[in-house]
Amino acid sequence: MPISETGTSSKVFADRAALMRPRGPSSGFTLIEILVVIVIVGIVMSIAILSITLAGGDSQLREEAQRMVSLVEVAQDESLLQGREFGLEFMQGAYRFVEFDPFTRQWGEIIGDDTLRLRELPEELELELFIEDRRVILKTDPARMSSSEDDRPGIQQYAPHVLIYSSGDMSPFELHFVRRIDDSLLAVQGDFAGRVEIVTPEDSM
Repeated sequence: MPISETGTSSKVFADRAALMRPRGPSSGFTLIEILVVIVIVGIVMSIAILSITLAGGDSQLREEAQRMVSLVEVAQDESLLQGREFGLEFMQGAYRFVEFDPFTRQWGEIIGDDTLRLRELPEELELELFIEDRRVILKTDPARMSSSEDDRPGIQQYAPHVLIYSSGDMSPFELHFVRRIDDSLLAVQGDFAGRVEIVTPEDSM
C-alpha cells in the first residue's frame, strides 16, 4: 500500500476528505423542475396538434375547392350536350346550381339532380366572391326565385352570380374558400372561355 512522506496511507486521507466534504442536494427532481418539464411538454404537444389541424384544414380547403370545380365541369358538360343554360348562386357557406327555363324565361331550381344540388360547406369555411375585381356581398340563405308575378315593373328579377352558357362560355368570377380560424384561403377562378381552376392566393393577386 502506498505510503506518504509522513508515513500515512493515502487511502486514509482520501476517506477522511470524503467524509469532510459537505453533502450536496439530493439527486431527485424538485417540484419546480417537474412543473417546468410539464409546461414544456404541453407546449410541444399543443404545437404538434395545431400543425396537424392546420395541415388537415389545408386539405379540407382543397377538397372543397376541387369538388366545386368538378361540379362546374359537370354542369358545363350537361349544358353543352343538352343545350341547357345553368347558373351558380353563392352564399356565405353554400352554393347551388340553377337552370334557366326558356319557356317561362325564369331561373329555377334543378329538380331531381343529386349532383347539382345545394352544397353546404363545413361550418369553419366561408366563401368570398369577386366579379370584375369587386367583392360581392353574399347572403346566408339562397335568394328567392322569381315568379310570373314578379314581371311587374320595379320588382327585381332573380339572377345567379355566374352564368354557364350552352355555348361553353361562362361569366368570369373568382371564388375564395376561406378558413377564418387562421385566414387561410384557396381561390377558384373561372374565365369567359369556361376554364375553371384552383389557384393559390399569390396567383390570384
